[in-house]
Amino acid sequence: MTLLTTWSESGPETQIRRTSDPAEIAEALKPLGVRYEQWPIREDVPFDADSETVFSAYGPEIEKLNAEEGFTTVDVLGLHPSDDPEFPAKAKAARAKFLQEHTHDDDDEVRFFVSGSGIFYLHVNGEVHAVFCEKGDLLGVPRGTTHWFDMGTNPSFTAIRFFHEEDGWIGNFTGSPIASRFPDYDTIAAGYVA
Repeated sequence: MTLLTTWSESGPETQIRRTSDPAEIAEALKPLGVRYEQWPIREDVPFDADSETVFSAYGPEIEKLNAEEGFTTVDVLGLHPSDDPEFPAKAKAARAKFLQEHTHDDDDEVRFFVSGSGIFYLHVNGEVHAVFCEKGDLLGVPRGTTHWFDMGTNPSFTAIRFFHEEDGWIGNFTGSPIASRFPDYDTIAAGYVA
């Protein structure tokens, strides 16, 4: 289940909101310009599906979103534990890249979780909103929104990424250490499942 937790930017000691109700999550994020919705889950799509399988399964939803938002590039990003001896290093590098607070000048950050989970942290108007996304969740973070993403220390997810620009993901890092002050993916996931 999806989870939204909102704190004051001063730290996690001041929790403002915590909900797993999809309608409440969408309503809370709407004033921030953030799109949240749930797409039908395709149970026949394996958790580590390749791009072709994902595009085939979610073709109608992808086409509809592209028509609504004008996306020109769509790809599939998957990161799952494997026997590859380089997986731990790859996972650590991927996590470190997105875990720093950043913005995007030229594009929104729109992701649909085909499988697995991750947390988008949105730093807006003096608050930090942690959106724990899981299979079936679509989240659209508008360009210019200060945020970071945590996939955890042992990432396992497949996501469809949507872009207006062919260059794909280009982050402008703020240099702020704020991400280190808030509960990370592993902490939130452990508490949420328990």
